[in-house]
Amino acid sequence: MLYRAFQALDDLMGPARFGASTAVGLVERAGRGKPGPWLRRLTGLNEVFLRARITADRPAYGIDSVVCGNRTVSVREEVALDMPFGQLLHFAKDDVLAPQPKMLVVAPLSGHFATLLRNTIETLLRDHDVYITDWKNARDIPAGEGSFGFENYVDYVIRFLHELGPRANVIAVCQPCVPALAAVAVMAMDKDPCQPRTMTLMGGPIDTRVAPTVVNTLAQQHTLDWFRSNLITTVPWPWDGHGRKVYPGFLQLTAFVSMNMGRHVQQFRNLYQTIADGDEADADRIRDFYAEYFAVLDLPAEFYLETVDVVFQRALLAKGELKHRGRVVDCSAIQRTALLTVEGERDDICAVGQTAAAHLLCSSLRPHLKRHHLQPGVGHYGVFSGSKWERQIYPQVRNLVLAMA
Repeated sequence: MLYRAFQALDDLMGPARFGASTAVGLVERAGRGKPGPWLRRLTGLNEVFLRARITADRPAYGIDSVVCGNRTVSVREEVALDMPFGQLLHFAKDDVLAPQPKMLVVAPLSGHFATLLRNTIETLLRDHDVYITDWKNARDIPAGEGSFGFENYVDYVIRFLHELGPRANVIAVCQPCVPALAAVAVMAMDKDPCQPRTMTLMGGPIDTRVAPTVVNTLAQQHTLDWFRSNLITTVPWPWDGHGRKVYPGFLQLTAFVSMNMGRHVQQFRNLYQTIADGDEADADRIRDFYAEYFAVLDLPAEFYLETVDVVFQRALLAKGELKHRGRVVDCSAIQRTALLTVEGERDDICAVGQTAAAHLLCSSLRPHLKRHHLQPGVGHYGVFSGSKWERQIYPQVRNLVLAMA
């Protein structure tokens, strides 16, 4: 019922969006060359309406080239491994002069497409052979493909690392820091030859008991049955995944937006003003951000509920109680994989200390294999995107990989 209600509302707004889009087109044609102030204001009003829309359209990565050293090389996407709930996407470069270290980017499965990490990937591509866990929208996965829970996520990370082979590196951003750390621990327990050489955990909830945020408090305030009853719905026909239980992406986005409603409202005011002022560069920046931010995917219900339970309510990995396929996950088994944790000073989603907790768990790592970086002046997204990521955080990642090469 919830899913159908959202879709019905979206369909109801269709004619209004068509009218706004037509108006923008007419204004652009009428004001070719140099639109007057009133035409720009009219365009701004219509664009604000058009951009404030949640979609399930996966944006393109749009990375066609990257600067490696003093050369610009072309980049093409290729699927290295296709699995029911996600694919291993490779950003292949044909013109590099020497082999580069392989880097697996473990993307969040938390309501946004992996394309949210575009800037992360683009930066890593300068010095690495980059792959990413490109998760699929559960709405489009037939129910016959079965379920996908927390343990399946761990299995996928291990499978992808096997595909990359020995001496690869892994970097996890936000929510998947927990299953990524668990995957590396399981591989270490098995003395797997494909254990990564380095593991970077960025802004992830390794131990949510440390400095709880609004997100952590919300998870503690309700029972798992409450989440199941209020947030889980069934994908309706005609989607390919009809009959599958999911946590809809539009609910996740609504929760994120509500945490910073004032900031988002101000950004849409800024969008109107930049268009009205003729500042297309700033307008494009806001457009691009919200085109990405408002593109959402649905999560398999079992994965969402198990993540709430395992990570945010009981913190099982931090307590040493997390099990994978019947075995307790022992992070102290990790001895060969160098660890870097990264946190943002102003992160209101994953507070300072939650990611650094990984160092206590990886107790067998020698001191020179452990590093921590606290980045001043950035919030959650600034940890993996933007100028401080590129200029101050990324060098930490690159240097660790070089040291372990």
